[in-house]
Amino acid sequence: MRKSEIHAAESVACLDKALGELKDIWEEIGIPEDQRLQRTDAVHMHIKNLLDMMIAEEEGLKKRLLISIEACRKEVTSLCSELQVQECQEEDGLTMLQLEKDLRTQVKMMLKEKSARQSELKSLIQQDQDLCDILCDDLFPIHPERVPSQQQLQNYRQHINTRNQERERRHAEFVGMKRQITVLMEDLEQHPDTSFEKDAVCEDEDAFCLSVENLSALKVLLHQSRKAESGALCVSIRGRIEELWEMLQVPEEERESLMQNTRTSTKSRLNTLQAELQRLEELKKKNIERVIHTIRSEIVKFWEKCYYSPEQRQAFTPYHSDDLDEEVLREHELELERLKQDYAEHSELYDAVSTWSSNWTLYQELEKKATDPSRFNNRGGNLLKEEKQRVDLQKSLPKLEKSLKAQIDQWEAAHCKEFRVNGRLFLQYVEDQWDQHRMEKEREKQERQMKKMKQTEEDLLYGTTIRTPTKRRLAGTPTPGKTRKVLTAYLGARIPGRGRTPRGLERNKENISHLSGALRTMATSPQRNFSITSVASSYSEFAVSSLSCS
Repeated sequence: MRKSEIHAAESVACLDKALGELKDIWEEIGIPEDQRLQRTDAVHMHIKNLLDMMIAEEEGLKKRLLISIEACRKEVTSLCSELQVQECQEEDGLTMLQLEKDLRTQVKMMLKEKSARQSELKSLIQQDQDLCDILCDDLFPIHPERVPSQQQLQNYRQHINTRNQERERRHAEFVGMKRQITVLMEDLEQHPDTSFEKDAVCEDEDAFCLSVENLSALKVLLHQSRKAESGALCVSIRGRIEELWEMLQVPEEERESLMQNTRTSTKSRLNTLQAELQRLEELKKKNIERVIHTIRSEIVKFWEKCYYSPEQRQAFTPYHSDDLDEEVLREHELELERLKQDYAEHSELYDAVSTWSSNWTLYQELEKKATDPSRFNNRGGNLLKEEKQRVDLQKSLPKLEKSLKAQIDQWEAAHCKEFRVNGRLFLQYVEDQWDQHRMEKEREKQERQMKKMKQTEEDLLYGTTIRTPTKRRLAGTPTPGKTRKVLTAYLGARIPGRGRTPRGLERNKENISHLSGALRTMATSPQRNFSITSVASSYSEFAVSSLSCS
């Protein structure tokens, strides 16, 4: 017998005992029968109501259990459909409570499975999205709102794993090509031009899109860079070969033969050039003395281009060595390479100095021509051109010097050393050149004045005609010949004959002595203007006054 049945029997016995006790009490009290009946009905009513209430509660529980069982069955069916699993068969002989509990447990587990699958799907979709952004591929074909099956999740995991491996492979390939391209560009002294080149070389490695198209384009860029490097290497080797040709004085026929053989593919051309370079290097060792002399000539040329002072040239002691061996040859080659590099790095500044030197030399030449009397014999119009060119140079030279000063200041600030030309500071060198030029002009001016004074003394002493350069004169201007004829006719009236009498000559010497003293006084004052016309005028007045006095 069940415990519940025992408890029920005990409840009935307890009820019978309670009714018996009530009956005894009523007997002792002496309650009439009709009141006993009423009291018994009241007890019966209380018990019946209590039992009815309990029965109703239990019926409600049963109903709720049935509703819960039905809801759980429906939810289990739906979850099995979403999770794509088969429904579990219900066990026979289960009570309502057991069945409801089992169904609720099953629903709970299935809901947990659904949540786990959805969370994993969301994570896999996010990983897939990141990989697609990097690899520029399509997303895995799966519905993000539906609950995936275990097989679908397994396939998705395998897909993500494959994509990760592909990303690692492409990233390693990209990094390798990027480094090669960077090294090649640095060797070629090139910079990324296009947006793709900037993204591939300059941007963060993780930010580059590792698509098949980008990797293919990167391979093309690497191939182009290698081709450019091969071309640059060919140019470098060819330049070295041409230097060796000049050193070794290789005949033109051999040079042309090599040029014919290097018109093929880049790889074949590179191999041919490398073989020729090796042959020339071996030939150089056999003709070391001639090669050293050739290199010395080149060194001298670059010394001139770089404006080396004698002290700087003297510092390269192997240049003055008579022991011409391989060590001396190597030092000469290193010195020549250093000079070439120095000139290449500062060629803009050296070219500017060369331009100034050329203009300065031309200006000095034009200054000399401007003081040359023979320039008036020119009838080709060059005189006006030269004068215009001289004036232009006189204006442009200070501007060029100002520009050079700015360049030199910038160069000195960048290299932390002074820029020198022929061992001197360039600006000091320019100032010295101008000072020397002014002194030379002053010296030439004094020489011309002394020469004119000497010529004037001779003319006054011996009657020599003062000749001026032939120039085109304005209409109405008397020529020196006519002036001299008038003066001679006038003098002829007082001094007969062409020759001078001793008395007239003696008197003339006195006048010349007087004039010579005046000329010497003028020579000591270079600031005063002195010209042939003024001397001739003074001489005419002197002659007329002398005749008047006589």
